[in-house]
Amino acid sequence: MSEAKREPLFHISKRTDISWQKALLIRVIAIALALGASAIICLLLTDDDPLAIYSTIIKGTFGTPRKTWVTFRDVAMLLCISLAVTPAFKMRFWNIGGEGQTLMGCLASASCMILLRDVLPNWALILVMLLTSMLAGAIWGGIPALFKAKWNTNETLFTLMMNYIAIQLTSFFVAKWEYPFGSNTVGIINPTGKQGWLPNMFSEGYNGDFGWNVLIVLVVTVLLMFLYLYYTKHGYEISVVGESQRTARYVGIKVEWVIIRTMLISGALCGLAGFLLTAGSDHTLTTTLVDGRGFTAVM
Repeated sequence: MSEAKREPLFHISKRTDISWQKALLIRVIAIALALGASAIICLLLTDDDPLAIYSTIIKGTFGTPRKTWVTFRDVAMLLCISLAVTPAFKMRFWNIGGEGQTLMGCLASASCMILLRDVLPNWALILVMLLTSMLAGAIWGGIPALFKAKWNTNETLFTLMMNYIAIQLTSFFVAKWEYPFGSNTVGIINPTGKQGWLPNMFSEGYNGDFGWNVLIVLVVTVLLMFLYLYYTKHGYEISVVGESQRTARYVGIKVEWVIIRTMLISGALCGLAGFLLTAGSDHTLTTTLVDGRGFTAVM
């Protein structure tokens, strides 16, 4: 006789009935334990004062008004790309292509800034940049979604490989437009007239170019993504497809269309992040402009 199957000694499952106060307390304790563990490792391996190290990190992040705004800008960009891949992950579509989708948004914005700066007034140029960036990101996200919906391809590999195609496309156009020659970077675009730059929200100082990035991402986070995922029919369909495609089909949800639609939205939001990088902060184009945020956003 075969040995009876034994139950595991420990069973870990997610608690759904936990209060927000307790959930917050757990996260605070987790952060404190992580800082404590890191301090012990630093002390053992480097013999440096962990408090001095943490103090340096804080000063480097919030030491001056400019550093603080740069931190807010970088957090906002990372949050924007994280929000972009959230609907796909909630649907259990493993979108690893946020880097390339964002870079395509950067490329679309830079193309408009370079080619249309003498054709359109600034407000129209910014609007065209926004729309084309979101369209470029949506197309880059929609291609693997279409293949997944029609032929059940592996979305993890497909979206990952699309990153490299986006990098090579950007590299081609950078080589075409680069200034100064040989730098592998399109320099500050339109430095004189600042055509295609988002206007200063506050003043001409350190915070002028970053305010719009932070504000737009906050609006997308609170008013759009949260409401979309939790209070719309589309959000409900995403949840059902993520739980079980068979169940979704049983209740009449068109799974293939939900996959494509969700990835179009995901890619469009990545394109929005690319627009903010190009029009709102960096005003340049390079293959490393996204700087790995598309991969960090997955975490």
